[in-house]
Amino acid sequence: MRVVEKRVAVSRRAFLKGSGLAAAGVTALSAGSLMLPARDALAAEFTHLGADIGKTLLVMARDIFPHDKISDRFYMLAIEPYDAAAAKDPALAKLISDGVAQLNALAQANFMAPYAEVPTETERLTLLYTIEHGAFFQKIKGDMVTGFYNNKAVWPLFGEEGSSWEKGGYIARGFDDIDWLPKA
Repeated sequence: MRVVEKRVAVSRRAFLKGSGLAAAGVTALSAGSLMLPARDALAAEFTHLGADIGKTLLVMARDIFPHDKISDRFYMLAIEPYDAAAAKDPALAKLISDGVAQLNALAQANFMAPYAEVPTETERLTLLYTIEHGAFFQKIKGDMVTGFYNNKAVWPLFGEEGSSWEKGGYIARGFDDIDWLPKA
């Protein structure tokens, strides 16, 4: 039996490539820790209602209509009109701020954290079930249906191609493209 000595041969090019990638990774991690988390950055756009209310509404919107593969920015597009509307309508501003305060109070009592900081979706859903019949929850849920699902930028993420009438209709454009049913 012949014994062969195993040696890992690393070329200078491979070493430089690997060390360069490692340096870039360390730099990216360092720079990333200096930036705000995405939810905080998006919620900072709420100038009238405030960033805390914006963050709570964003998390609430994701919990009511959960789509893990869809970015927070699409949810933000659906809830950001509340800030401008609340600036003009004191009753709406009160409804939202009181609703968020109630939700945060429930979260503090049950999980010792504000609603947006409650760690799991299941725990947050228990809080939403508590307030689901109230005016605040119904307002957010009702507006989210149209604000989120009527956004044409979201449609391709769900596989929806959009309107077809201006292109001649669906007969020649995917009417029978069903590939998930077995062929007869």
